[in-house]
Amino acid sequence: MATRLPPVHALSAFEAAARHSSFAIAAEELCITPSALSHRIRLLEEHLCERVFVREGRSVTLTEFGRRYLDVVRVALRTLSDFPLPNKITQSQLRVKVTVPPTFARYMFMPRLAEFMRQYPDIEIEVYLFVPLYDLSLSESDVEVRFGAGEYPNLVTKKLFVEPSFAVASPAYLKSLPSIQTPADLRHARLLRSALEPWQPWFEVAGLDWPEPTTGLRIDDLGLLLEAVKHGHGIGLTRQHFAQEMINRGEVVRVFDTQLATPPHAYYLVHEAQANIRPEVQLFIDWMQATYQQA
Repeated sequence: MATRLPPVHALSAFEAAARHSSFAIAAEELCITPSALSHRIRLLEEHLCERVFVREGRSVTLTEFGRRYLDVVRVALRTLSDFPLPNKITQSQLRVKVTVPPTFARYMFMPRLAEFMRQYPDIEIEVYLFVPLYDLSLSESDVEVRFGAGEYPNLVTKKLFVEPSFAVASPAYLKSLPSIQTPADLRHARLLRSALEPWQPWFEVAGLDWPEPTTGLRIDDLGLLLEAVKHGHGIGLTRQHFAQEMINRGEVVRVFDTQLATPPHAYYLVHEAQANIRPEVQLFIDWMQATYQQA
């Protein structure tokens, strides 16, 4: 009989890929690489002598045979998983997957996460990183913190907080420049560029009729931008929560009192419609809103 049965790991890969309609998401769920998952699917198809998926670019759909076979596989896997094991300790199934931008994760999320875990020790948190303004898929997460304009169709979007942006530089870099007394003196400086913190709105507040810089070092990570400022690569825009420690240590200093009170980008909490939210995810959403509205 053993020779007639397909490998269980191939069946698990097939069920996960069919449920998500994605090899990449199924691979992440099973903690394997997408290529390893594809190998398992091919192994199953070779065993069955039938195709179970039609591959169209990054998406996959079940064949007619695959749909029929999926019903059988799910019954078999459910039978195995539901069989009582008296000596096995039941583990908590409460889990929240949250995706956050790197700088927010380092300076604002990790320092506060311990409080949530203290309040809800039975809920497991899985943290993923993504690049702001680029990765906009919510398919792999329950909740996301997005840094952007807040325009995300078909998703519930809640602004976490508003924080002014201002210019900073390292003391050593300022000493290398002619006297910087007014914003107009920035014509002598290297301005660090970022799609996350554009200069043009700040220029308007400073009374400068200047266009957005188009040359010079560009960095689309706010934490890395601060590191570039600290190491004397130029002057950049930042926010208080991110720069405060460096300011306290004297590694960077504010260049002017001028600040942009409502920058074009802010942090937003994003998730699916309320009807689709699991209870543990709702607890996490409520905690995030309460925590960062006080930030």
